[in-house]
This record gives sequence, C-alpha cells and structure tokens, in this order.
Amino acid sequence: MGWLAWERFRCNTDCKNDPENCISERLFRSMADLLVNEGYASLGYEYINVDDCWLEKERNAFGQLVPDRQRFPRGMKSLSDYVHSKGLKFGIYQDFGNYTCAGYPGILGYLETDANTFADWSVDFVKLDGCYSHPLEMDSGYPEFGYYLNLTGRPMLYACSWPVYQIYAGMQPNFSSIVTHCNMWRNFDDIQDSWASVESIMDYYGNNQDGIVPNAGPGHWNDPDMLIIGNFGLSYEQSKTQMAIWAILAAPLLMSVDLRTIRPEYKAILQNKKIIGVDQDPLGIQGRRIYKHKGIEIWSRPITPLYQNYFSYAVAFVNRRTDGTPSDVAVTLKELGYFSYAVAFVNRRTDGTPSDVAVTLKELGLASPTGYRVEDLYEDVDYGVLSPQTKIKVKVNPSGVVILRADVQADYNRRVPFYTTQRTVYNPLNQVFRIRNNNF
Repeated sequence: MGWLAWERFRCNTDCKNDPENCISERLFRSMADLLVNEGYASLGYEYINVDDCWLEKERNAFGQLVPDRQRFPRGMKSLSDYVHSKGLKFGIYQDFGNYTCAGYPGILGYLETDANTFADWSVDFVKLDGCYSHPLEMDSGYPEFGYYLNLTGRPMLYACSWPVYQIYAGMQPNFSSIVTHCNMWRNFDDIQDSWASVESIMDYYGNNQDGIVPNAGPGHWNDPDMLIIGNFGLSYEQSKTQMAIWAILAAPLLMSVDLRTIRPEYKAILQNKKIIGVDQDPLGIQGRRIYKHKGIEIWSRPITPLYQNYFSYAVAFVNRRTDGTPSDVAVTLKELGYFSYAVAFVNRRTDGTPSDVAVTLKELGLASPTGYRVEDLYEDVDYGVLSPQTKIKVKVNPSGVVILRADVQADYNRRVPFYTTQRTVYNPLNQVFRIRNNNF
C-alpha cells in the first residue's frame, strides 16, 4: 500500500512553468508529508514510489544512474532518507530494456550496478518495467535482476512487468518462475483516468480468472494497477466500485492522486478501514467474479476469521447495466460454489436507477450452520448474525457497488474455540497457499 506518481503526474518535467506538479523531489516530499499528516500512513499506506522520468539522459562515468540534477538537486539518497524519516518506505522505477518507457537509461548491461545503486540509496521497492526489451529475454533477465537485488542484502519489494509484455507478444508467461522471483506483477493494460479503463481491467480479471487467481498469495500478487480514486475520470459511485473490486482481488493499493487537493468523499473511500482490512487479509486468497448477468456482477473472496472448514466472506455486488430498469438477481448454490467469501455486488448499468439484488447466504456459498455476522462496509450497517437460509436484498446504484463482509461464527453452545488462523486451510482453488517472505 502506498502512493505512486505515474497515473496522476505522468512525465511532467516542466518545473519552470509547473513547479507544483512536475516530477521532482519537491513533489515526493510533499506527498510523503501528506501520507503521514492526513492519516494514510496509519492505515497502511507506507510506500512513496517514484516512477519514470526521474533520471538524467545519460549515466555517469562509472555507469551509474544519475537523478535529474535540476529536479532532484539533493539526490535520491537524500529523498529516500526524508521518506524514511517519516516512517515510510521509498520506491523507485527502472526498465528491463535499453531505455525506460519515457526514453531514459534502461537497465540492460547494468543489472548488478543498478541493484547496488538502489541498495546504496536505501530503496525499499523496485518497479521494473519492460519497454525497449525483448520478451524472450525476460524469462532470464527478470530473475537475474532479482538475484542481484537479493545479493545486496537489502530487502526490496520487486514489482515486475514481465508477464504483461509477454502476453502482448503472444507468449504464455511462465508463472511458476514469476511467482518465485517477483513479489507483484502486471498482467494487463496500464490504467487510465476513466471508468472504461477500470471496467476493462475488471473484465480482464473476471474473464481470465481461472489462469490468474491461482498465482496470487502472500508475498506474490497480481497487480491490476493503480487506484485512480480522487482524480478526474471516476464518479463517486465508480470510485467506490474500484476500491471494492481491488480489495476483492487482493490487489496492491497504490494511490495515484494529488493528495493536496483530493475531495473529502474520495479521501474517505481510500481510508475505509474495513475495506482495507479485506484487501490486506492475511490469507491472501484472490477473489473471483462468481456471477455475471445483464450488467449485474457478484465478486467474492474468502477471508479470515476461520471456523472449522468455513471461511468468512467479503461480497461485492456490481451493477453495470444501462437499460433503466431495476433488476432482481437469483443465483443457485451450484452456480456460486460452496465456499465462504468477501462479496461485492457490482451494478455496471448506467441508467440512473438502482438495481435490486436478492440472494440467500446459502446461494452465495455461505453454508456454515453456525451462521455469519454480516456487515455493509460502505454504509457501516451491521445486519447481525444471519443463517445460511436468510435472504438479503441490496440496492446497487448504477456503476456502483455494495460490498458485504460475512464473518463466520463459532458454535458457542458447543464451547468450541474460535481460531482466527490456522496453518493449513481448505482452499476453494484446490491449492494451499503458504506464507512466504520474498526478500528482494
């Protein structure tokens, strides 16, 4: 979790005419201050990440990267030290190519040199893009750079663009290797400041989830890209939807927004503790789209706490329809599966009329006979403990979402202890995820 410059500030290097918004140490120091002073850091947003366009056009005489001398006059070690002085972590960008995407020096030929440079600068997060490189070389190049990062002895989170460039090239990425060598990776297009872009990412992850979901787990994450909440392209309802779906996807939460000017209602979405709690759930199981019909979608994710073989749930209902008519949704247990999740109801309609969605907990896969405590995470409504036979009905605004958390309850009458964690859990993906620390 943290803040990233790219989507909001792009490659603005005009510090003469736009000093407040150009890619410079001034911008990153300001955002570090706001991350702490406005309460983001206390909620888990801990990274301040520099993206492209921070470099001089040439390396120095020793082959080392040099930050732009005008925009970063005190250098990257000074900026890193400032970020660390705030109790935050510092991230930086490079590219596995001859050049970065914006045309600055890439990493090819300098993998060990750049890894040592980043360690010397006390970097905590390295994003390695894939412009100006050959996708075939990524299978060896990305692991090699990870090796040099590890060799420095400094823990650095390693974010790879490895699979997306191979997918663009028509290749099948080796996800066994990617999961082993990277902490997070991109699968799809860069996010843009629009609802259409968010929808395209949702569709990609939903349509390809059988191949994507099994790769995610603690220490290794699919990355659907940045949160654009609080910028220009999303309405309030659409912003709530992005936050909810990213939480269901167990996505890294990297904001790319001007924290100096964000409106309070959008700040509240980004600071929703309960949805952040779903996103950061320690099981690390990525959720799925479990229902899609006429613009209504249901996304769900298994979360803690656990009781016997039952997960708790988060559920998101999404309305993506545009025809102007409220809709009832009925689904069967067979269609949804037999497991516990966090669930999001998504309305992808844009007709101006909320849609009604009515399902029983059992139809959502919540089958524990001990029941579930159900809570609406945006409206902050606690529905109490409900049985699997209980029918719940929600109204989902156009291009909006309702996200519910259902915590499985212990059978207190039998005095069975209620464990919130266990070493091995029954996984709906037929895979046991193990907690791993990838120290890059």
